Amino acid sequence: MVSTPHITLRNGVTMPQFGLGVFQVPANHTAAVVQAALDAGYRLIDTAQMYGNERQVGEGIARSDVPREDVFVTTKLANDLHGYDGAIAALDESLNQLGTDYVDLYLIHWPWPQQGRYLETWQAFEKVAADGRARAIGVSNFQPQHLDRLAADSNTVPAVNQIELHPAFQQAELRTYHATHGIATEAWSPIAQGKVLGEPVITELAERHGRSPAQIVLRWHIQLGNIVFPKSATPSRIAENIDIFDFALSDADMTAIGRLDRGMRTGPDPARFPG
Repeated sequence: MVSTPHITLRNGVTMPQFGLGVFQVPANHTAAVVQAALDAGYRLIDTAQMYGNERQVGEGIARSDVPREDVFVTTKLANDLHGYDGAIAALDESLNQLGTDYVDLYLIHWPWPQQGRYLETWQAFEKVAADGRARAIGVSNFQPQHLDRLAADSNTVPAVNQIELHPAFQQAELRTYHATHGIATEAWSPIAQGKVLGEPVITELAERHGRSPAQIVLRWHIQLGNIVFPKSATPSRIAENIDIFDFALSDADMTAIGRLDRGMRTGPDPARFPG
């Protein structure tokens, strides 16, 4: 079983740097997938209210031999529940679905700037953190202007910003902002839905290191300091993905991957989503 490194968040909570994402994992498969991941050494599970599989995530944890307190559970607020009361009620429902008294990390899934309620929503997040129902609070898909507004008008800096990040979309400016403000960077779509795995640089490094292209990209994330949670529903791939802690990329390898950045999104632009 693989043991993963941890990141210490700004409030002192430690978070595994590597985990499992369950976006688009069918609900009827999710419990088995989560259990397989925990058996393979994963200790971070990332879900969301919009994914429709929180209950099955909780079932997978309950079926495993891993105590709840050893599993770092992240969930995210659904877009249609922004606002103070909505965010608090939504977390209560997530806790009910997950079968737990707390989550380790609660995120605003999208800023939805057109609606203009993310500050009010963040104030609810501060409340659930103070109550102990969320050990840490953060955001997802926030841009510097959204983070600046939280800094100006609230008392809490997000512990994490979960953003699209992969070799073809490296978000250097936003990662620098995070580092300056003590916000951990968490990468979704870490292998660009497979679109970067055929890049010659990646395949050449995979051959040289005796690894899969996905392992090369995931190792790149780890060495950048990103928190990463690739999605898979296949036990063999789940085990392969986490098997990246017994080799290292050289500085030259990292530089070569760094040259792949071309501003290619695989998901929506946060400035316009959900419209």
